[in-house]
Amino acid sequence: MKKGWVPTRSALEHVLTWLDEGVDSGGGKYLEMRRRLVSYFDRKRCLSPDELADETLNRVARRLEEEGSITDAPARYCYIVAKFVFLEYLRRPEHNQASLSGDKGAHYPAPELNPPLDLKDGIEARERLLDCLDHCLGQLEVGDRTLILEYYRGEHRVKIERRRELAARLGLTANALSIRACRIRDKLEACVTACLGEN
Repeated sequence: MKKGWVPTRSALEHVLTWLDEGVDSGGGKYLEMRRRLVSYFDRKRCLSPDELADETLNRVARRLEEEGSITDAPARYCYIVAKFVFLEYLRRPEHNQASLSGDKGAHYPAPELNPPLDLKDGIEARERLLDCLDHCLGQLEVGDRTLILEYYRGEHRVKIERRRELAARLGLTANALSIRACRIRDKLEACVTACLGEN
């Protein structure tokens, strides 16, 4: 799939119709499939299950746009794509770094370093990570910093509601908001990785 591909309105409508399998759910089937994909990536202990679920659904939308139809059952095909997305995730050099999701000042897990660090080294690694994260958040434009912090605030239903409100406030679709947040997150991760490499 081309990097940076953004689903068109017609592509999104096509995937909604395909997931509904002939019975209009008003987007309910899409939201349920996304929830199941987030749960799948969460069980795999991925650091960004929401983004991976969105990536999976974007790839499905692109395939539908290019091919016109998919003969597999929607759930089965989505999980096939999810497995490929997960395998690609495992090949990323940064996949075992601490998640950047959350608010400034939140508790972030220490990077998974090998061999295991003793407690003191683990605390120092966490402090380095937080220092770098604070530095990199400060490098973002104010609007981007506000967006990324609000995007990852809260848990489960609260997070979903916050994202819906944020999208409405910015005049974006949920998918467009997710893409924008993903791009900001990529910048943050690159900055934090570089920062950690300098320390």
